[in-house]
Amino acid sequence: MIALLIGAGLGLSLAMIGTPLFIRLLVNKGYGQFIRDDGPTSHHTKRGTPTMGGAVVVGSVVFAYLITHLVLWMINPTSSGPSVSGWLLLFLMVGMGMVGFLDDFIKIRKQRSLGLNAKAKLILQAAVGITFAVLALNFPNELGQTPATTKISFARDIPGLDLAFGGAALGVVLFVIWSNLIVTAATNGVNLTDGLDGLAAGASVMVFGAYTLMGIWQSNQGCGSVRASTHNVCYDVRDPLDLALLAVIIFGALIGFLWWNTSPAKIFMGDTGSLAIGGAVAGFAILSRTEILLAIIGGLFVLITLSVIIQVGFFKLTKGRRVFKMAPLQHHFELKGWAEVTVVVRFWILCGLMVAVGLGAFYAEWIVQI
Repeated sequence: MIALLIGAGLGLSLAMIGTPLFIRLLVNKGYGQFIRDDGPTSHHTKRGTPTMGGAVVVGSVVFAYLITHLVLWMINPTSSGPSVSGWLLLFLMVGMGMVGFLDDFIKIRKQRSLGLNAKAKLILQAAVGITFAVLALNFPNELGQTPATTKISFARDIPGLDLAFGGAALGVVLFVIWSNLIVTAATNGVNLTDGLDGLAAGASVMVFGAYTLMGIWQSNQGCGSVRASTHNVCYDVRDPLDLALLAVIIFGALIGFLWWNTSPAKIFMGDTGSLAIGGAVAGFAILSRTEILLAIIGGLFVLITLSVIIQVGFFKLTKGRRVFKMAPLQHHFELKGWAEVTVVVRFWILCGLMVAVGLGAFYAEWIVQI
């Protein structure tokens, strides 16, 4: 448990201290956000606000994770060190963050609100996602557990729902597709949510808080543990406690960043942050075997993504009519007259409720099993 406290404190401290230093660097270089001309007019005052703040979050997470394990090794030289699951999740988070960084950098260099074209962005995201998926099916531990499996999961792998039904090779192919669908959905969901000061960062804090709690619980009830054997049920997750450590580090880093990102924002996370956070969310769902449960825990991201799908679909079907005043959903309420802070806080409340329902479903599944 001391590792979690050290990790959270380091993540928070590094982001809290690093963000204003990064803001100063961006201001000196003139790297500011460009605003969509078709967006709410109230957002035009945000033009020029430093962006790419997600780089601080990613950097804080990586350094806090490594420093925490270094401290643990100094305390106990026999400690296991960073896990395979931890490295994989960092790879996915950093990889997606680099795609977002390229997108943000092109926007700044070319003085426009559009960065990478859609095709290039999808190719880069797919390259990171496919590499992650293939690696996640390897590296078994002494219990034979790999970071991910070809089975579909809710709160644990669901018996009978195995993508390898037609053989191992087909299972790998289908898992790569399934994994990339989750990664694409999560990254796009967080990216669409990132439109108001503090909205995506605050919502993500709650999501990673949930994965911290679930990781701790899965570790206590892991296969081979004394507690699990007493209930004759366990979680077949490879590195649950190290995943909990990473989750709490991201939790702390996002709180540190939110201090500067809350309204009026001194810095935006940009695609660097939203894609990195989305990648991490997807990684936790896959590696903790809670893929379908992510739809509940990340319910706010799902809701906002659906608002865009509905808006675009209805617009094309009716040749110009709209369901919402503007999509994503948060901008609809802005145009209805809600103050930005009001939208953010109310959406945070919705996110908190969905996270609570997700945690309740996670615990209820365990109760049913015992």
